[in-house]
Amino acid sequence: MVGGMKMPLTALVLSSCLSLLSGCASAPDASAHRDGPATPNDASMTFVIVRHAEKVADGSKDPPLTEAGRARAQALAQRLSSVPVIAVYTTPLQRTRQTATPTAQEHGLPLITYDAKLPAADFATRLRQRHAGQTVLVVGHSNTVPDIASALCSCEVAPMSEAEYDRLMTVRVDGSGRASFEVGRQ
Repeated sequence: MVGGMKMPLTALVLSSCLSLLSGCASAPDASAHRDGPATPNDASMTFVIVRHAEKVADGSKDPPLTEAGRARAQALAQRLSSVPVIAVYTTPLQRTRQTATPTAQEHGLPLITYDAKLPAADFATRLRQRHAGQTVLVVGHSNTVPDIASALCSCEVAPMSEAEYDRLMTVRVDGSGRASFEVGRQ
């Protein structure tokens, strides 16, 4: 009974559903809550791109890092320790993995392996789609990281020589898609 009148069951159920729905209409916007993945227009994203650190010249296809390379990898982790890195990408080779591992450990993150043969534009598109509003480290090779940075910023990036290990490239993309590019040394 509602207000002293008998109400059919369907009308009662419908009335209850409408009451529930009206309560939902005034609920806070779920997009304001940041526990889930970000959407492309809600914040800027930052990509830090480096070549692997110094490698042992042993003639093998998959050499480890030298002592200087391990020190450079630790220095990179220290430099990024206060940066909110949310993902660390590396190729499957041990020199890139060894370069990325200290930063991943610093942030409690797993290494995410990517295929260095993937076209840079395709990889950059995936990174932008997966990491809107986030900061990501990408560790690659002298013949791939300039192209990845270039694809992320849609700008010219100088090639990298086999002897260059200290270039640190940062691409920042704002919420409207405009990119900026910075080069530093590590």
